[in-house]
Amino acid sequence: MNSLTEENYLKALYHLMNDEHEVSVNDLSKRLQIKMPSVNSMIKKFAEKNWVIYESYKPIRVTEAGRKEAALIVRKHRLTEMFLVEKMGFGWENVHEIAEQLEHIHSDAFFDKMDEILHHPKVDPHGEPIPDKDGVVVQPELKKLSQCKVDENVVFASVATSSDDFLSYLNKRNIQLGTEMKVISIESFDQSMLIEIDGKQEVFSKLVCEKLLVK
Repeated sequence: MNSLTEENYLKALYHLMNDEHEVSVNDLSKRLQIKMPSVNSMIKKFAEKNWVIYESYKPIRVTEAGRKEAALIVRKHRLTEMFLVEKMGFGWENVHEIAEQLEHIHSDAFFDKMDEILHHPKVDPHGEPIPDKDGVVVQPELKKLSQCKVDENVVFASVATSSDDFLSYLNKRNIQLGTEMKVISIESFDQSMLIEIDGKQEVFSKLVCEKLLVK
């Protein structure tokens, strides 16, 4: 049974991994807000468990076993977020902190039942993929709204960041997953976009367009 601290490290590795499954020790230290000596000590323990390959002055390489362990923590977190929204009526901006606590419950049966009640969702309330029971993650093919062209019709499918402030911003504009959008124009000066939603037009800054993932 993994400790709460180990699970937090695993989840951080999951979110920081690049395409080669590598993570810098410095980035891990910054994300967890833990000093480098403590991070190095924990990563050495992870290497003994075959979760990572660790060599001094080189990036941490997360093994297949480590990726699975990490994905299963993320699975519990994202299932919990979906349950809180779908079955308990929480707003998508209010579920992260609660899920942070519940993800450390050590009961597969608990989360399997949650998955069953939810009819096995593929994504969480923010559009992020939910790993399956084997830790397998199917990443949807999405792009940033900022990458779209004029006259392109797209559907809002996920957020690049699920910060409370950004989700509240979207709530005020009644923008939810599944919202259909059409790019009307793009401002050459600052790359802001004029977007049509439900027959109404709204200007989104480049910052907002970078955070909206569409298909």
